[in-house]
Amino acid sequence: MTRDERLWTPEDVSEFLGIPIGTLYQWRTRRTGPPGRRVGKHLRYVPGDVLAWVLEQS
Repeated sequence: MTRDERLWTPEDVSEFLGIPIGTLYQWRTRRTGPPGRRVGKHLRYVPGDVLAWVLEQS
């Protein structure tokens, strides 16, 4: 992973998807949204995983 391929914060994902951050957290609780990972105490997303999740949605 290069420096330009940094992990996304929940705010980054919210902006990318055009949804409120609260919706993103609700999806995470329900396990229906894009997969996130804990890095220490921080929640982060791999951009490719988010895009793959978007493409899987019908």
